[in-house]
Amino acid sequence: MATEPLQGKLDRLRQVISDMQSVLVAYSGGIDSTIVLKIAHEQLGARALGITAVSPTFPEIELNGARQMASEIGARHELVHTDQLKIPAFVQNDATRCFHCKTDLYQLMEGLREPRQSKWIADGTNLDDLGDDRPGITAAREWGVRSPLVEAAFSKADVRALARLLGLSNWDKPAAACLSSRVPRGTPITIDKLRRVEQAEEILQVEGFRHVRVREHGEVARIEVGPEEFSRLNQPDLRARISDRLRQAGFRFVCVDLDGYRPGGTSLG
Repeated sequence: MATEPLQGKLDRLRQVISDMQSVLVAYSGGIDSTIVLKIAHEQLGARALGITAVSPTFPEIELNGARQMASEIGARHELVHTDQLKIPAFVQNDATRCFHCKTDLYQLMEGLREPRQSKWIADGTNLDDLGDDRPGITAAREWGVRSPLVEAAFSKADVRALARLLGLSNWDKPAAACLSSRVPRGTPITIDKLRRVEQAEEILQVEGFRHVRVREHGEVARIEVGPEEFSRLNQPDLRARISDRLRQAGFRFVCVDLDGYRPGGTSLG
């Protein structure tokens, strides 16, 4: 059974979403947007639709995960295509990058709202996100996007606890982030950089590492894994295999960040 505080928040979340009457959920397959889509499907049925934007910045492994979770929930799910690399202000990769990315997404979703007969657009922002520097949240507010988890006072810990309670298979899924976050601020983003990073991270994920980032510094790949995984990464045979494969992916030098994986981190400028 849920503890009373979590049960109260769940009741509030159900009421918030029920009152929306119909909604498009900006759905990435991450745990936050999965919870919003799950409860929206529960409360609104066919009047809830998850929208996943497929773009060069969205890893294939995350797209597959989003499809799987939507199927697990039984919710309606639609893929739309966009390309932030056609937006010069995004490509230049300054502090406003996320604002331009989310503006592109919400503008696209606003164009779908009336044809899909939806009254609202919702995202997966939770209370913990509000304490970060999130230009994407500014974009959401400008487009009238609602955040049901914030309205129901859900923290990140609450979200994971609820996902586990509801039996969602991704309840402990590591946080994901746009591939462009692996490129140092101020360095223009290109399709080649994104594909190289995606391939490099997949190499580590296939080897069983859960918390992974590969930061792109030109010829240098800077690997971040969880501190608890350092000793395994340093096993000679595995280290040599990963290094060789990352060089095949296009990097000349491979190094490990001794600070380890940092959720919400970004490439150093």
